[in-house]
Amino acid sequence: MDTNDRDLLASLKDKSTRDIAFQLLVSKYQERLYWHIRKIVMNHEDADDVLQNTFVKVWRSIEGFREESSLYTWLYRIATNESLTLINSNKKRNFIPMNDSSEFLMNNLTSDPYFDGDEIQMKLQEAILKLPEKQRIVFNLKYFEEMKYEEMSEILNTSVGALKASFHHAAKKVEDYLKNKD
Repeated sequence: MDTNDRDLLASLKDKSTRDIAFQLLVSKYQERLYWHIRKIVMNHEDADDVLQNTFVKVWRSIEGFREESSLYTWLYRIATNESLTLINSNKKRNFIPMNDSSEFLMNNLTSDPYFDGDEIQMKLQEAILKLPEKQRIVFNLKYFEEMKYEEMSEILNTSVGALKASFHHAAKKVEDYLKNKD
């Protein structure tokens, strides 16, 4: 854990500095977490809701954070879990089979007035959304966030070897989809 995060965490656990430290935490991680969440839920409003839920959960859980991982990976783990919870709850509400969320998420993306990507970006997102959930998250973390496998391992609670295999399969599927789409 870097020194800034260590100091920030100490301030978060101290009742007298908790409020200001939380504002610093939000300002430091809000944008990165938003885009991580957005790539999972594909919709601006949903991403905002999940981001808010993430920070609420952090506020409520900070005292119990055991510092076995970095603050950064802990935040990403909470954001990822909150994103998946939202997707699963939306699937239940909309009677979508639990193993088929790609069409639902694609509809989220295409109906989102905040998506301003061009045709190529839309095809890439379409290809990513065809991936199984775990491969999609691993692909996004590696490709867009340029996250190391060791950090992903902490966030997703999966071995580095399994993550490398997931990324390899995901990248191959995305490549095949984009080649065959034209």
